[in-house]
Amino acid sequence: MTGQLHHLNYTGAGRMTPFKVNCAVIFWLISSCFTWSSALYTHNRAAPAIPKKLQYLLEPLVYAEVTGRRGDNVTLPCILRTKPNHYKIKWTKLEHEHIGHENIIMISNAKDFKPYGHLGQRASLRGAHTMDASLQISHLELEDGGTYRCELINGIEDENVAITLRIEGVVFPYQSKNGRYKFTFHEAKEACAEQDAALATYSQLYRAWTEGLDCCNAGWIRDGTVHYPIIHPRPVCGGDLLPGIRSYGPKDKNHDRFDAFCFTSQISGSVFYISGSFSFDQAVHACKRQGSDMALVGQLYAAWRFQNYDQCDGGWLKDGSVRFPISNPRRRCGGIPEAGVRSFGFPNKTTHLYGAYCYR
Repeated sequence: MTGQLHHLNYTGAGRMTPFKVNCAVIFWLISSCFTWSSALYTHNRAAPAIPKKLQYLLEPLVYAEVTGRRGDNVTLPCILRTKPNHYKIKWTKLEHEHIGHENIIMISNAKDFKPYGHLGQRASLRGAHTMDASLQISHLELEDGGTYRCELINGIEDENVAITLRIEGVVFPYQSKNGRYKFTFHEAKEACAEQDAALATYSQLYRAWTEGLDCCNAGWIRDGTVHYPIIHPRPVCGGDLLPGIRSYGPKDKNHDRFDAFCFTSQISGSVFYISGSFSFDQAVHACKRQGSDMALVGQLYAAWRFQNYDQCDGGWLKDGSVRFPISNPRRRCGGIPEAGVRSFGFPNKTTHLYGAYCYR
């Protein structure tokens, strides 16, 4: 390989160059909610009310959490214990970053149901038996993760149960080709989408921190707040505060600028490497000759996470960056003992020569 390796590391020693991402190797993760946190930031949510004893709905004692990957079909359980004379079932997704907002997916009665919105078009009632109000969601997308509510509407006796849907995936820090802290919130959201990803949620970032993500660059997450995860406190990363998720809190989405924390999940295709010494344009043509396109950053991370992709060669990606995935760390592949996706940053597209990572 040629060029200077801008690796992801734990020590964080030295100052950051414009294209160097001073972050730890990112272990694989499963997006999750947590009840305990040593992080320095927590959501400002009201304390939950004491739940009343359910009369009509069964508590989801077997599993109140469902896990799936992008593209999967899942079922969120909701079973009636007994039926009132007149009732409706309403399924909603709770949007915690918008207090009081709910995203209605479906409303049904004993005979029919009506879907709402984008999620509703991929949802249906399972109806395995007459007491089954479970929700089926097909072709999971990255932003489908979260808390869902099954509500029985029966006048003054309304009641509900909540189920968490986790999307299994990986979080990665992403920086503009123009250097550090160049994204507004909306640009960060777009940048993640361009790399086959979405802005990470706080719980996804938290899980990444518990799995080893250590990054001095602050980045936007989905609720419009800004954070950076630190495992090993050091002077160049905010001083000697305790390890945790360091928070800048909510920032101006239109004017403040930071990096991004992106989240992606499994891919339907595959990433492969073409050996050679290509300029960026030559790498584009090399992929096209193989009937494929250049790989996106999110696709490379997904291949590393879900397919254990391991390639000890730097290669161009579609965004103009050069990276390589390592699942089996060894001395001559970056010299870092942890698995991860290594980065050379954004080299000059004409004077630097690398292989190519393609996707099909």
